[in-house]
Amino acid sequence: LFCDEIHRFNRAQQDAFLPHVERGTVTLIGATTENPSFSLNAALLSRCQVFVLQPLAPAEIEALVRTAVTDADRGLGALGLRMTDEAIAWLGIQADGDARKALMALEAAANAVGRSGEVGKSVGRQVGSDPATAEIDLPLIAEAFAQRVPRYDQSGEEHFNLLSAYHKSLRGSDPQGALYWMARMLEGGEDPLVLCRRAIAMAAEDIGLADPDALQIAVAAREAYRQLGPPEGYLPLAEMTIYLATAPKSNSVVKALTAALELARETPAEPVPVHLRNAPTKLMKELGYGAEYLYSHDFPGHYVPQAYLPESLAGRVLYEPGALGFEKKVAERLAWWRKQGSK
Repeated sequence: LFCDEIHRFNRAQQDAFLPHVERGTVTLIGATTENPSFSLNAALLSRCQVFVLQPLAPAEIEALVRTAVTDADRGLGALGLRMTDEAIAWLGIQADGDARKALMALEAAANAVGRSGEVGKSVGRQVGSDPATAEIDLPLIAEAFAQRVPRYDQSGEEHFNLLSAYHKSLRGSDPQGALYWMARMLEGGEDPLVLCRRAIAMAAEDIGLADPDALQIAVAAREAYRQLGPPEGYLPLAEMTIYLATAPKSNSVVKALTAALELARETPAEPVPVHLRNAPTKLMKELGYGAEYLYSHDFPGHYVPQAYLPESLAGRVLYEPGALGFEKKVAERLAWWRKQGSK
C-alpha cells in the first residue's frame, strides 16, 4: 500500500494502519516531504524503516537533462532539439537537486522553441545553417526557469534547521555565516520577528553579561523593524546580527540560572533568614523580622557583608563571571566585595 504525502493523515487515520501493518496484511510504503519524527505517530514510525532521499547532485541533474533532450520515447527527442553544455550546467546548479524542477524548466523551454519545423516562429536559436534544428541556450533556459525559489518552509524541519544554523553561527562568532542564514530565511519568506526572537534569546543565552548591550541591541532591532518594515527594516536586523556575532561570548548566566533552579528544587522549604523578612505589622516587628538587617547605603562603598542565603546554604556559589568583556569588571567587583567581607 503506497501512501503519498502520508504526513497529511491525521493521528487517528495513521493509527488505523497499525493493526494491518502488524498482521502483515499490507506492506505500507509512505512518502513524505516532512520529517517523520514530527509528522508520524511514534507507534507507526517504530514499525517502519526510514529511507532518506537526498537532493540529486548537479552532475546527476545534468545527466537526466541530457537524457530527456535525446530520448524520443519518454523525453523530448522527437522534437529534434539541442541544448548547449552551458545551459545544461546552469540548470544542473539552479535546480537545487530537484529533478522535477529541472524537467519542468526544460519542458517550458521546449514549448517556447516549438517543434523543429516551427523554429522560425519561436524564440529558439537555429544551429548552423539548418533551420530545422533549434537550440536551447543559456538565455532561453534562464527565461524558462524564471525565478529560483528558495528551499524553505516556515513550519517544517527546514525552518528549524535554518534557525539553528543562524543561532549557532551567532554563538560561533561567525558574522559571515550568520548573515547568510539570516538572508536565506528572509528570502524564503520568514517573518523577521521570528529572527528577532531567536536573536534576543541568543543575546541572553550566549553573550549575557560579557556585553550587556547585546540584549538591548537585539530588542531595539526588533522595534526598529516594526517601525520601518521591509526592506529598510532589514538593515537593523543585519546590524543586530553582526553585533551579536562579533560580541564577546559567555554562558555564565545560563549556568547561574540552571544552578539556581536546581538548588531551589532541592531545597523548596528553606526559611527566609529573619533579618531579610518583611515586617509590615507590629507583631512581625516584635518577632524580630528585619530587625538585624543592615542597610547597604549606610556603609562605605554601599556594601556591608551580610548573609542573603538560608543558613543551610551559606557559601553556595551560583554565579561565576566569565573572563571576557564586561564580566571582567564584574569579577573584579565580586572579588572586592569578598575582600571586604573577609576583613
